[in-house]
Amino acid sequence: MHLARIPDLVRPHLGDLLWRMPADDRVVYLTFDDGPTPGVTPWVLDLLAQAEAKATFFCVGRNVLQRPEMVSRIRSEGHAIGNHTWAHEDGWRTPDRTYYRSVLQGHAAVGSPLFRPPYGHVTPKQAKLLSRRYTVVMWDVLSGDFDPSRSGEDCVRTVLKNVRPGSIIVFHDSVKAEPRVRYALPRVLDKLAKQGYEFNALPEKKR
Repeated sequence: MHLARIPDLVRPHLGDLLWRMPADDRVVYLTFDDGPTPGVTPWVLDLLAQAEAKATFFCVGRNVLQRPEMVSRIRSEGHAIGNHTWAHEDGWRTPDRTYYRSVLQGHAAVGSPLFRPPYGHVTPKQAKLLSRRYTVVMWDVLSGDFDPSRSGEDCVRTVLKNVRPGSIIVFHDSVKAEPRVRYALPRVLDKLAKQGYEFNALPEKKR
């Protein structure tokens, strides 16, 4: 089980993390975790181009080194890139020293001040230290596309029910999430565009 949105009252206790962007206008921020992935990331990029949408890709460091051409395409098409550790380590289950080393390796590969912890698992201690150097990005809406027990339509409903101006929305450009993201993403793009939303990339800067 997972929550589409972490309750607002809980967020301050988890540290100085970015959950949502300030927004007076109808702007949302699509993000994609775990890539770049052959067959999935190029499809996502094609769809974003058709919709004239920008997004942010939180990339696993070892994937970046294996697929530099995909990273170049992400950059050239105006999207942002963030660090998702070197090998998708879980901050709750990994010793701090090992975890920080993975974050640094990921940063060396990705070269971005944006960081998202895999699974959203980061301890208050880790968050405090990492926030000194990075903008630690969480989310306002979790689509749930990583969950094989959910359908693509479930993911669409989750996003549309919870979205609001400034929302940071999580999808995954991974093999595991592919069946659901292929169903959900085009429908979310279409429905939100009809509601007057624009899709922007997160600013690649330390806040």
